[in-house]
Amino acid sequence: MSNTPEWTTEAEARLKEIPFFVRPAARKKIEKFAQEMGATQITVEVYEQAKQKFGS
Repeated sequence: MSNTPEWTTEAEARLKEIPFFVRPAARKKIEKFAQEMGATQITVEVYEQAKQKFGS
């Protein structure tokens, strides 16, 4: 899966605010969202857009 977007340090920090038991699923959803957007990097902006879309 070399086309998985890279996470910025800031976005990783935001991801750590999500409870650990749902974090893997959230990470996958956000990565898929970023790929669909054509983003090669997951920034705080991409993270926030994904969060709004999934309503979490």
